[in-house]
Amino acid sequence: MNEIEQTGLATMRDSWITGGTSVDLAPAAWKEIAGSANPDERERRLLAIAAQALEIALRPAAPKTLNRRPPLPELALPMLPERLRPVLRAALKHAADARTKSRVVALVASRGFVLHPMDWMPAASDQTSPDVYAPWIDWQAGVDGEKHTSLEQLTAQNWDDFYPAARRSALADMRRTAPASARQLIETKGPSEPAEVRLALIELMHFGLGSDDVPFLKSLSADRSGKVRELAGRLLARLGEHGQPGDGGPEDPVAELAAFIAEGKSGFIRRRTTYTPAKLKSPAQERRRAELFETCNMVDLAARFGVTESDFIGAWQFGADNNADILVARMAAASGSDAVVTHMADTLVAEGGKPALFVLHLMPRLDRSRKRVLVRLILKDTQHLGALTQVEGVEAGWLEWGDLINGKTLPALRAAVAGNDDAVKRGVDQLLEMLGFLTTAEAAEKLIGDVVAAGMAAAAPSLGLLRLNASLAGL
Repeated sequence: MNEIEQTGLATMRDSWITGGTSVDLAPAAWKEIAGSANPDERERRLLAIAAQALEIALRPAAPKTLNRRPPLPELALPMLPERLRPVLRAALKHAADARTKSRVVALVASRGFVLHPMDWMPAASDQTSPDVYAPWIDWQAGVDGEKHTSLEQLTAQNWDDFYPAARRSALADMRRTAPASARQLIETKGPSEPAEVRLALIELMHFGLGSDDVPFLKSLSADRSGKVRELAGRLLARLGEHGQPGDGGPEDPVAELAAFIAEGKSGFIRRRTTYTPAKLKSPAQERRRAELFETCNMVDLAARFGVTESDFIGAWQFGADNNADILVARMAAASGSDAVVTHMADTLVAEGGKPALFVLHLMPRLDRSRKRVLVRLILKDTQHLGALTQVEGVEAGWLEWGDLINGKTLPALRAAVAGNDDAVKRGVDQLLEMLGFLTTAEAAEKLIGDVVAAGMAAAAPSLGLLRLNASLAGL
């Protein structure tokens, strides 16, 4: 439709708006279509033609810069059954943040299903969703390339055929089963990637990390990215490799950090060395101490005191300074050896109480059994029950009903539900969401009945994840 016809159509529209007729204003071709019908019929025919013109002829053309997206990839797992989607959407709606939503996604994936894309889609930057969503993450990122089949093995030759998320997933699997092959790929293809991609590739080295990786990690000391150099140093520290030796002077960060730690002795008969955080004089010192704990490695700090990592952790006096204890736990998680991390976790869990909660900072480095031990320990004591919502990296759907009744959790939940303290009830909502992620389907169903009997509404939003969990039974 040209400009003259568009102007004429606008004039006809104005005529109808004011209650007039448009026969004399219509183009000749339209008048011919209207024919010799009665006046009302002619107006109706012209109106129909005008509507068609507005809907079709005047539809804006797509800009030439518009790119056609490929179809959304099909995932390796089946879609959640249609009848369960309302329950799923209710759980997602109640999820307060991305971390809580990721638990919903992980729970469904653990039962062998993926979500409908109209219910949830991972972001292009997502690196925490289950591996099965890697094709959707790459689709969101709009990455060009050829779709690989699930049967293809990642190699240097087909490296560019894999989308980034799919490539990370394949490399992670290779590091678990064939770490040397994965390291060779990272060593060959990594240098040509941007800094943020190189960093993500080096992070995968923690899977199957071993002494064979030392030469490659040492070579990264010349990498052009400071973040890559720091990460490589932390991975080397996990293997017992010391960083660049300092001169011990005030400019040496390890020596500066050691000055924030007091070495002492305890015991009358069997004297043993102890390490406690020195008293700080200002907030500036506290910030500096935190910065040093983050940048220094545990093996170098222990060597500064002339002891091994295990001896240093064994002599550290937990409970003297809560902030310092957290910094030590984070340092162990970042740069401590596997043996030190497990020793620290086992020692703190055996001690119980508040010290055991510092194990939360070690969770990324712990195996499945130790994570479960910590969860069960928290459930036994209501004093720190809220810490359960901070647990990360634990798998979904394993907590049995026997684990819930083997402690004070259920009585505490019943009392909180029956009470009138709004703050306590908000804590109950968060705890129920976490339990909805952790429990088996059978335990989830029993827990719903238990808290409803205690006074919670059966349709309460905080039961959404528990209801979804229970509904997945037998699928």
